[in-house]
Amino acid sequence: MEQLTLNIIEKSRIKVIASSAYNFRVELVKMIGKDDVQGLIDISKDLAKYFDNNFLLTEKNILKYFNKNTFPFIARLKGEIIGYIIGAPLEYFKQESWTRYDTNLNKKNTVYTYAFIIKKPYRNIGGYGKTLKKIYLNWIKKNGYVFNTGHVAQGISKKFSQKTEVVKIFQIWYGAKTPFEYYRRVL
Repeated sequence: MEQLTLNIIEKSRIKVIASSAYNFRVELVKMIGKDDVQGLIDISKDLAKYFDNNFLLTEKNILKYFNKNTFPFIARLKGEIIGYIIGAPLEYFKQESWTRYDTNLNKKNTVYTYAFIIKKPYRNIGGYGKTLKKIYLNWIKKNGYVFNTGHVAQGISKKFSQKTEVVKIFQIWYGAKTPFEYYRRVL
């Protein structure tokens, strides 16, 4: 907890992007606070079912994903964090070997979605995941980006809009149990 004490403020600074009469809201995190850290870490544990522990949020790495250079959105229901989506300009990941397959690298027109997760009890009900994703995509489009990219299990991007293409399939993807595809979607 010492790391948090030194680098993270007490209460998150957020901007509410959308809210409903049913106490559901989507927030853009400007600065992560100690009040939200444990909830985010707990939700990220669901990612372990698909990836190795490199993708889990921890007290030591949370600032890598929730900072001034990223676009982290949180979904809350009745004040409880039920999910998040984190994106960043593609250039933020330029040290990663997979970025060499993207012709938009260094064009500053693409946001890469690093993580997207909804707590298990809230998946496939209430449209919370779809709403969070839609708000996120609309926000990045309004902020001048033309493309959204990311990695998903092979075949998943077929469910996205018709403006989505598979750039490359990775048979081995950071400890994932199945092949992953790198997709590009026109916003």
